[in-house]
Amino acid sequence: MVSGVHTHDVVIVGGGHNALVAAAYLGRAGRSVVVLERLDHVGGAAVSERPWAGVDARLSRYSYLVSLLPRAIIDDLDLRIALRRRRYSSYTPDPADPARGILIDNADAEATGASFARVTGTTGEADRFASFTARLEPAARAVFPTMTEPLRRRSAVRIAVADDRLWDDLVDNPLGAVLRSSLDTDIARGIALTDGLIGTFATADDESLRQNRCFLYHVIGGGTGDWDVPVGGMGQVSGELERAARTAGADLRTGVEVTAVSPDGEVTVGGSRPETLRGRLVLSGVGPAVLAGLLRAGGAAPDGEDQAPEGAQVKVNMLLRRLPKLCDAAVTPEAAFGGTFHINETMSQLDAAHATAVGGGIPNPLPAEIYCHSLTDPSILGEDLRASGAHTLTLFGLQVPHRLVAGEDRDAARAALLAAAQRSLDSVLAEPIADVVFEAPDGSACIEARTTADLEDSLGMAGGDIFHGDLSWPWADDDEPLETPAQRWGVATAHDRVLVCGSGSRRGGAVSGLGGHSAAMAALEMLAG
Repeated sequence: MVSGVHTHDVVIVGGGHNALVAAAYLGRAGRSVVVLERLDHVGGAAVSERPWAGVDARLSRYSYLVSLLPRAIIDDLDLRIALRRRRYSSYTPDPADPARGILIDNADAEATGASFARVTGTTGEADRFASFTARLEPAARAVFPTMTEPLRRRSAVRIAVADDRLWDDLVDNPLGAVLRSSLDTDIARGIALTDGLIGTFATADDESLRQNRCFLYHVIGGGTGDWDVPVGGMGQVSGELERAARTAGADLRTGVEVTAVSPDGEVTVGGSRPETLRGRLVLSGVGPAVLAGLLRAGGAAPDGEDQAPEGAQVKVNMLLRRLPKLCDAAVTPEAAFGGTFHINETMSQLDAAHATAVGGGIPNPLPAEIYCHSLTDPSILGEDLRASGAHTLTLFGLQVPHRLVAGEDRDAARAALLAAAQRSLDSVLAEPIADVVFEAPDGSACIEARTTADLEDSLGMAGGDIFHGDLSWPWADDDEPLETPAQRWGVATAHDRVLVCGSGSRRGGAVSGLGGHSAAMAALEMLAG
């Protein structure tokens, strides 16, 4: 470790949930750590907010579900977080006939089979879907426990999965092939494919395999692939992490603009109170593209060509007076919206939407999925709203790359995507969604769209990419150097004293705390040396 005068053992740039995880671990180990956050609050994208004045609804405005947060991190940091599992996995109206749909009920295999039969004409597809899901379990059991360990080699993880054919299907070949060989219908293939396209712009057969990597992260969470609702919303998760970091002695500073980072650990703060902090190590909770700009400002030579991140989603937050009516009389709205509600997400629709977006157009229909958090966790609504029957809905639109809104008028782009999302949702409902949207006291509709440009503007998330860049496989290649702690934990940069601690780390992405955990483990090794 390079010695010299320093103000802190570790300076962390950015105050997202991963930064808070790292700060808590480092503080508990007795290290002096400061977190510098540009906004007036910590938590990054994992926050709860009240978007509409006078309306007592706390929405997980950006990130919204938890799967990859390991129990080990919750226990290590004494976090008071309750995660609630949803009974229903998903409901998918048939785009060709929304009067029928597939309801996957985790508690009733017979009902699930009957819903598949209504759409496909046979229970055989339900059996195939269940078999495909079960086939993924060895990968989840083998990979997820490694996420809080130093990186394993690719060959070692393959041996642990113990199924070469499954490995080939998930890791070596485009995802579309295994979906076609495992499932017979376009709609069932689409239900599975959506897990590979959350925030990821790709087709089923994309040779880059980015859809495979996204799919793997979605199916390994918790060792089961279940995605849970945090009681109290995402703000409860970040709030607990903030409490853990402060209790551990970390100095959390908000409203602080970092303007430069040097390779030797100097962090320059601008604004009305400029300051230079010197850390034995610097951890970057901002995306690699943002860090590259800070390093250039700090005198570092360019590290090759920066890859411009590109998010690929639009998020629509809604508060409804009541759940909307369905075309499907066999399913209640409470069941349909109790899990993931798929909208125009057959495999062919997802691939067609990609082609439209590549050509510069907004997909029509826009593939999307909806989550109703208030069904699982009513506490996010005030007592009067709960009593009235109101509910939140979160719509997440797919195949919407940042290029569609970059450089465009923000308001016009947002309005166009919101209109596309509403049209797509209306196509599978028995009534327009606008008819049940709650009105705020000022008469405005409680509905908002957040585009990739909005994420870039409000959260400093380059390209609106929720993963800070393409996801990586959560292991090291067999010939990859793993000589340093930073390399072994997947948080290395081109500069020895600067580590990645956010979603841009090797095992980053989603609300997992893994980037912060890995960076903290590497930093503790380095500081002890």
